[in-house]
Amino acid sequence: MKTVQVKDKHFSLFIKAEDIEKAVTEIANRINEDYHGKKPVFVIILNGAFVFAASLLKKIRLDCEVTFMKLSSYKGTRTSSKVMEVIGIDKEIEGKPVIIVEDIVDTGITMEYILRRFRDIGIEDVKIAVLLFKPNVFRKDFKIDYLGMEIPDDFIVGYGLDYDDFGRNYPDIYKIIE
Repeated sequence: MKTVQVKDKHFSLFIKAEDIEKAVTEIANRINEDYHGKKPVFVIILNGAFVFAASLLKKIRLDCEVTFMKLSSYKGTRTSSKVMEVIGIDKEIEGKPVIIVEDIVDTGITMEYILRRFRDIGIEDVKIAVLLFKPNVFRKDFKIDYLGMEIPDDFIVGYGLDYDDFGRNYPDIYKIIE
């Protein structure tokens, strides 16, 4: 589909499913190489990263564990600049290599919160895998270790990303038409 409507907003095709798949495969290949012989814990950030994480984990050829955190920082199409932890980690991850799996990093507020939480509980070996990154609005100081692609600061839906909890189910990614 070239355009979609999600609630009261219209979106146009931005990133095709095939291009997303290529980016996910590249990230998985790098992780498989970097973590050969190790047993990482993948911490999936809900809700948005579940589609990316499912695609990524199907390509991981390592013994690994998977756990989830649910955080919230968006209201509609804007970040609230406050992170709320809805569900915390339910697994012992101290002393294990951790890979945080997130759908998108824009301002960096959510990821900074996660990294601070992990430091507070003594987790030192942490890497970040992100499908999408908006460098033009990024305001923090941390490194993304595994990055799918950089994008401009457009509001997007599809492939797990939502507008007010709708639009996550599209296999492609769409950007808002202003």
